[in-house]
Amino acid sequence: MLSLLSACDVFNRPQPPTTLNSRYNDEQPALSGDGRWLALVSNRNGTSEILVYDLRGEGFINLPGLNQSNVILESPSLSRTGRYLVYISSIQGRPDVALYDRATRRAELLTQGYRNWVRNPHISSDGRYIVFETARRGQWDLEVFDRGPLIELDIPDGTPVEKP
Repeated sequence: MLSLLSACDVFNRPQPPTTLNSRYNDEQPALSGDGRWLALVSNRNGTSEILVYDLRGEGFINLPGLNQSNVILESPSLSRTGRYLVYISSIQGRPDVALYDRATRRAELLTQGYRNWVRNPHISSDGRYIVFETARRGQWDLEVFDRGPLIELDIPDGTPVEKP
């Protein structure tokens, strides 16, 4: 005798909260220069990742290409309008300074191949300069990374650009 049993029950994974101040660990907040965007490190989705919250729209925004599995992200910093996000990305335990551009939805490692430990990056309001701590001389010192004069600056619409 053969019997078959089937079910039509679909398991739905609980969705993380879409508001601030939840039961999850939210830490390392960073506010954009215009006060609209809040970046933070959270474990809401079961792993440590960087989230960006729109304080005006009162919700988290989608950041495709930023959070990846097996990568630890920490120490976020935002430019003036939140276009650029700089952070520490640790792959296999090695920290690198990384930059995410919300306009292009691309992330890039800025210190890949850099032979020294790095921590605590911060980006200038226009997105051109990034300062971070480095252990190059056996102690924590500061380094400034200039992304160059040809990058698209993070400036409010209609603001004149001063040429150097």
